[in-house]
Amino acid sequence: MMLSDNKVNVLTNKLLTELIGSKLITPKQNEIVLRKEIKKIIVDELKIGERIDSIVRSKLQSLSRKIVEGSMEWDILYKKLYEEEELKQGRR
Repeated sequence: MMLSDNKVNVLTNKLLTELIGSKLITPKQNEIVLRKEIKKIIVDELKIGERIDSIVRSKLQSLSRKIVEGSMEWDILYKKLYEEEELKQGRR
């Protein structure tokens, strides 16, 4: 996971506080249950992002011509391949 458990908890709490404070939601169930659901969604999304990142990095490493990570060419190809993989997985 790209974020620590503590950071995910902080993000979860801030998100729920803002949603309630902005009156975008009115909790009809216990806030603990809502926090757990929000955290699960965040963690699931992070895992999907990590899986896509791994796929894209594998594709970049398998190219016949090696591209240096951090170079402009690498960044452009990474972004393009990442977006293509998101499309394949129905995330866009």
